[in-house]
Amino acid sequence: MSPRAARTWHDEHHGDRTFGQRLADGTARILGSWPFIIGQTVLVSLWIVLNVTAVIRRWDPYPFILLNLMFSVQAAYAAPILMMSQNRQAERDRYQAQADFDTNEKAECEIEDIQAHLDTIEKSLERIETATARR
Repeated sequence: MSPRAARTWHDEHHGDRTFGQRLADGTARILGSWPFIIGQTVLVSLWIVLNVTAVIRRWDPYPFILLNLMFSVQAAYAAPILMMSQNRQAERDRYQAQADFDTNEKAECEIEDIQAHLDTIEKSLERIETATARR
């Protein structure tokens, strides 16, 4: 984008993010992706299979208390981070809605001005037609 080009509301909002906001958005992007879900499913399945079939060394036997603890820790950190990202998205949506409203309001004023100008032109044409018809 050239230095003289106008910045859009999205550019302004996206560029003003703090490190924490960028981190929350990146984390939400990763946690909400199919590769993460598939990868986690593979790891959990492997964990369960290895602990069920292991003959000698079962580091987390059924009912997989360590696995449950790891899920609890993951949820304890993931939930607030995802909420931060969602709150920021809601703020961005409110900003976009306000920008859209302002644009629509400006367009409405311009349309009213154009309509008033067209009414003036129409009245002028009617007067010209009336004057021409009298001759």
